[in-house]
Amino acid sequence: MKWMKQLAIVVWFLGMTFLLVACIAAPKQTLEPVKSEEIIPLSKIDSPIRIGFSMDTLLEERWLRDRDLFKEAVEALGAEIEIVAANGDDALQISQAEALIQSGIDLLVIVPHNAEATAAIVHKAHLAGIQVIAYDRLVKNANLDLYVSFDNEQVGEMQAKAITALVPKGNYVIIGGAITDNNAHLLKKGVFTVLRPYIERGDIKIIYDQWTEDWTPMNAQANMEEALRTTNKQIDAVIAANDATAGGAIQALAAAGLAGQVPVAGQDADLAGVQRIVTGTQTMTVYKPIKMLTQEMAKLAVAMAKGEKVSAEQKVNNGKIEVPSVLLTPIAVNEYNLESTVIFDGFHSFKDVYEAISE
Repeated sequence: MKWMKQLAIVVWFLGMTFLLVACIAAPKQTLEPVKSEEIIPLSKIDSPIRIGFSMDTLLEERWLRDRDLFKEAVEALGAEIEIVAANGDDALQISQAEALIQSGIDLLVIVPHNAEATAAIVHKAHLAGIQVIAYDRLVKNANLDLYVSFDNEQVGEMQAKAITALVPKGNYVIIGGAITDNNAHLLKKGVFTVLRPYIERGDIKIIYDQWTEDWTPMNAQANMEEALRTTNKQIDAVIAANDATAGGAIQALAAAGLAGQVPVAGQDADLAGVQRIVTGTQTMTVYKPIKMLTQEMAKLAVAMAKGEKVSAEQKVNNGKIEVPSVLLTPIAVNEYNLESTVIFDGFHSFKDVYEAISE
């Protein structure tokens, strides 16, 4: 049995020798730390594009429509959208936008209440690596990435052309929009582009010209009441910045017994404005096909959020840079083309426009 013990010792010795040789020959294995930029959070894998939409207000019919159509267009492209509205509060709009930025959105779309104050939002978004598009209203003095709107100077020109065709001579009242809104300035610029030759000839006199705080009908009505009082009702035409301010002005004219006698221009083709055109108290409005705007905006926003290059041949100066811009064409609407424009497009139904009036 002694030889069996010796054999076992030899076998054990040979096994240990082979094991030692294998350990020496095997290449050394090391675990290198994974770089942080190579770590992809599970939440980001195949996650949809997220668009933040910071809106000035949802207190007007027009902006409710923008919200719904833009949401629909963004989601149709497979992206997600988060919408907030500040209802005219500058500080709230800034804090809401900051919350969107911190939530990790891929791109921010903003309808500014105050064209100057919202420059801070653009700056903060850029610090977080997020691009910003201004929706319909320009953000001033900021490195804005894109501006998408209608040609607002052209809107003002359309208003003035429609009214001067009816009243080539007389006393004019201008009921402007909010002084804090760059669009209100563009509208007025367009209006005066058309009116200037009439004014220089002495055919037209601007007897009252005032901005309307926050675009509200109540403030517009107060402005119109002041115009009636200070001019002893010697008013021949009114150009209002939108249909909401036109509605306020018409209320004041109605109280003075002048509704329907004094031509009034507006814009936005709000249902109430279109109904007033049918009843004869408002002369015209300017229709900006919002579905076209929202679809174009959604397409551009999602593309930019994906890092794709977009084409914007037009430029608009915002006081700091020439902002790449996409400007769509508006449409002047009166009693003669109402059905072929806003009703034909489905912007308002025939029933809503006509039957509600007759009830």
